[in-house]
Amino acid sequence: MKEINLTGQLRSDLGKKASKSLRKEGLIPCNMYGIATTDGKPSAFSFTVPMTELRKLIYTPHIYLVNLTVDGKLHTAILKEIQFHPVTDAVLHVDFLEVNEEKPITIGLPVKLVGLAQGIRDGGRMSLSLRKLNVKAPYKSLPEHLDVDVTALTIGKSIKVGQLSYEGLELVTGKDVVVCSIKMTRAASMAAQAAKEGK
Repeated sequence: MKEINLTGQLRSDLGKKASKSLRKEGLIPCNMYGIATTDGKPSAFSFTVPMTELRKLIYTPHIYLVNLTVDGKLHTAILKEIQFHPVTDAVLHVDFLEVNEEKPITIGLPVKLVGLAQGIRDGGRMSLSLRKLNVKAPYKSLPEHLDVDVTALTIGKSIKVGQLSYEGLELVTGKDVVVCSIKMTRAASMAAQAAKEGK
């Protein structure tokens, strides 16, 4: 799993007006939800990170383990949620989840199709329905992406989550969810019809 370093500063003024003012200064309001519990609830604190630093974490297909230093204290975390402006797509708020080596976390990992599918050779078109697959595991066990071998996939067939398994990872996404499939194209359909008529 790739790692990235970010630096933030604690914030105490948590109102909407303060958040708007921070964003104008190029700072994004963030929350860290921790693993330490005092009364049974996860600990949490608010801080800011410059948008210039967050950009490399947000606008990437990769999943990162975040080494986040807030006021000199280091936290190991993953990106939990990003809130975008509904019109401008500007980043409004980011939530992080603190992690440790023992406690499993649930996270979406990118799906990577491996191999040239038989259905593609036969003129079909690959359709990727699921770009990320939710898994549960300690963060040290998490790969950068999940390989899905499509070599044997033929036209009209699909691969579902239930057909996949990865060592050390528990798949959380529903078993019946389609990961990818091969659709019949017009050219492939015409070729099949021609072959049929030629017999």
